Amino acid sequence: MREIVLGTAGHVDHGKTSLVRALTGFDTDRLKEEKARGITIELGFAYLDLPCGHRIGIVDVPGHERFVKTMVSGVSGIDILAFIVAADEGIMPQTIEHFEICRLMGVSRGLVIVTKKDLVEPEWLEMVHDEIEQFCAGSFLEDAPIVDVSSISGDGVAEVLTVLDGMVREHRFHEVFGPFRLSVDRVFAMKGFGAVVTGTSISGRIALAEELRIYPTSQVAKVRGIQVHATAVEEVEAGHRTAINLQGVDRADILRGMVLAPPGSLQPNFMLDCQFQYLAANPKPLKHRARVRVHLGTAEILGRISLLDRDELAAGDEAPVQLLLEEQASVWPGDRYVIRSYSPLATIGGGVVLGNVSPRKRKRLSAADRQYNQEMLATLRDGTVEERILSLLRESREAGLTADELGIRLGLFGKHLKKALNEPLSTRKIAVVDSSSQRYVVVEIAEKVKAMVVAILESYHRDNPLQGGLAKEELRSGLGRKVDQKVFTFCVNELVRKEVVVQEESLLKMAGHEVALQADEEQLRQELSDWFSAKGLSVPTSRETMEHFASYPPRLVKEVIDLQLRDGRLVKISESLIYSRETIEPLIARVVAHMEEHGEIDAPAFKELTGLTRKFSIPILEYLDRVKITMRIGDKRILRKKS
Repeated sequence: MREIVLGTAGHVDHGKTSLVRALTGFDTDRLKEEKARGITIELGFAYLDLPCGHRIGIVDVPGHERFVKTMVSGVSGIDILAFIVAADEGIMPQTIEHFEICRLMGVSRGLVIVTKKDLVEPEWLEMVHDEIEQFCAGSFLEDAPIVDVSSISGDGVAEVLTVLDGMVREHRFHEVFGPFRLSVDRVFAMKGFGAVVTGTSISGRIALAEELRIYPTSQVAKVRGIQVHATAVEEVEAGHRTAINLQGVDRADILRGMVLAPPGSLQPNFMLDCQFQYLAANPKPLKHRARVRVHLGTAEILGRISLLDRDELAAGDEAPVQLLLEEQASVWPGDRYVIRSYSPLATIGGGVVLGNVSPRKRKRLSAADRQYNQEMLATLRDGTVEERILSLLRESREAGLTADELGIRLGLFGKHLKKALNEPLSTRKIAVVDSSSQRYVVVEIAEKVKAMVVAILESYHRDNPLQGGLAKEELRSGLGRKVDQKVFTFCVNELVRKEVVVQEESLLKMAGHEVALQADEEQLRQELSDWFSAKGLSVPTSRETMEHFASYPPRLVKEVIDLQLRDGRLVKISESLIYSRETIEPLIARVVAHMEEHGEIDAPAFKELTGLTRKFSIPILEYLDRVKITMRIGDKRILRKKS
């Protein structure tokens, strides 16, 4: 069953760790320095079995301002917040910052626990309650229960347990679909076992012996062991505090902030499209391209925040942004993030990832650029699944996207992705251009490519009226690299199927295109036919032919010769030798008859049979090999066996 994760938040020395110890019996301060200084430095973990039968995992976060980045990584996987306020101090700076971080990270349920109740009088405790209620007004904690506790005496601990039990009983358990994901918050090595990573399982499930990629690196490791709260298990699902022993990777190759997920389920990227909330408490507007610290999962990455529709953002406002990161991030749409200023360190905002694979750095110079950015990110934020699919495919233009690429961009996989694609496919809004890779394009883009193909062919026919068509690869190169090979093939096949375009071997032409010679061109055609026929077997070279017809434009002579080669009146033996069909075919028949009688032929026998010199005989013999009439064996040739 999916485990609920309870996370603590609050100012330093407000009793978070003491409360966890009173609830569970676990001391989450495990480091020598933590015990010596009396403060939490790293994330601490415990678990609690509730009367309702559910076990909840507990993440204890540090409260000191120097360790806020560690606190953020702990909040990334929690379901219920235990918001801690010490009775003797009330709301403090880190109380406020932790609260804002939890709100930005999308935490939606919690309770408020007032610790150290034994240090204050009842009247003072009532004032603290009033302060908390005013602070939480209008937030996800507005109607949250408030419980007073003394972790030393144990007073109130039972009530906390009762409140948590009720919240978990009411919790809406749901499967987090998709591949397994775990954002690494700790890495260590165990002698005899190798690298071990810990974190909260974000989605999906993983079992022993399965493979995980360590994003954003390309390393792949096998799951050697899994533990949940120090108990070995064969499989783990979303929501559990998890330790995974990895085989085939060194501990030094894994860092906090990396993500474990199956190969092919994430695509690391330096640019993320996001919705950003700039906190109202900020003292000044946020400038475009301000350098910031981006907290994603358990990672902290430096980067810049590009405002896509304005030059500066006022405190309290929201805006579409593109995060330009200095290291690659591995996230899905819908993941939450927190932004802290580069210097001095302070939480200034955060929001939700809308697009995890930005195709490029978004332009913002013109009004049209800004309008497009607003519309695109609004669709990614508020659009239906179909609207997001269409927007992503339109943005990919002629290249299209495969089903795997769409899945990563949507955060949908398997049957959920297939279901999402059914509607736009059935209504012919998108098309499958390659069944093997399941590459899709928007139909309107495919129609545009078809129109480009038709335009290129029509232009080619106008400029080259004597050519039978354009080579397929030459046509594709005319479309540019942006058109994927599969998209091009799909569009050409559609045009051929609808009889708009005709394909003859490797040439493409418009269905209505026919070569029609003008009077002077027809005269040249006849002269060329007479020229080659008159020469018999001792034909001139191509160069001699061009010199003989120098009164005609060289290009026209070449085009008319090519025309007669295509219609079979001439036969090209080699690059320099062309024969009329009426001359070469009787010669071939004589050679075949000779070989049928004698079983073979060599160069001297060919010369004796035809009377041709080596200049002509060798190219003709090689031509017979090339068209598979003969087969060369040593210095002799034999007839190929007919199938």
